[in-house]
Amino acid sequence: MDATTETQTGTGAAPTGVVPAVAPATPAPARQRWRLVLDRSAGAADLGGRELADAWEAMLEATGLPAFVPAGRAHARVAFGAPLSAGLVAEAELADIVLTEFEPTWRVRECLEARLPQGWRLVDLYDVWLGAPALAGQVVAADYRIEVVGAGVAEVAPAVTAFLASDRLPRERQKGITTVTYDLRPLVDTIELVDPGPPVVVRVRTRFHPELGTGRPAEVVAALGDLAGNALVVGLVVRERLILAEDLDDGRPEPGGHP
Repeated sequence: MDATTETQTGTGAAPTGVVPAVAPATPAPARQRWRLVLDRSAGAADLGGRELADAWEAMLEATGLPAFVPAGRAHARVAFGAPLSAGLVAEAELADIVLTEFEPTWRVRECLEARLPQGWRLVDLYDVWLGAPALAGQVVAADYRIEVVGAGVAEVAPAVTAFLASDRLPRERQKGITTVTYDLRPLVDTIELVDPGPPVVVRVRTRFHPELGTGRPAEVVAALGDLAGNALVVGLVVRERLILAEDLDDGRPEPGGHP
């Protein structure tokens, strides 16, 4: 045995070229949670689903804010209140971000406004309790403003009345490669005419239900078309706001209940 071998084996030193294992750094704990109120215009990038989440996570990291990165994730998470499909215009969308340090409102606002994706605007933001339930679990309904194309108010108005008077509205929905039958009626709380047009504009409050799903604007318009006896086409759709369970004290109908 030569001297080099004796040195490596006799002293307990690590063999030459072997890097000692380093324990992974412990993530900084979450300390502050901000709720963002956001506007997305028709000029925003046509992103939805995973692409939208990736774009927002990259934006948050670029702000320089001390964003919290949950264990097992490579990037900070932006938690949207509800899925936002590509191309949908939104006026008061909700999203939560979590920070590892306490930051004043002015700094969070400045950092975000400097990096927001094209077509997005920060309407408001406020600090919420870190231990509150996840935002998505608090969303119970949404208000949509929908252009209805293909008929005038004389046809749409009676269809709205018939819709609201119905106890059941069986519809079919594609789920993967399977077509399923469901009842649309309990997923729609209110429909009201807001502009006689043309085009006719209606405001619809749809419900988010953990088992039944949610009422989709296109499905509501399709049902109105069936009731009117005329195929209707969806024009511009704007999601005006998401409704949280705590918002139901504002006097509007409770999601799931008929007006």
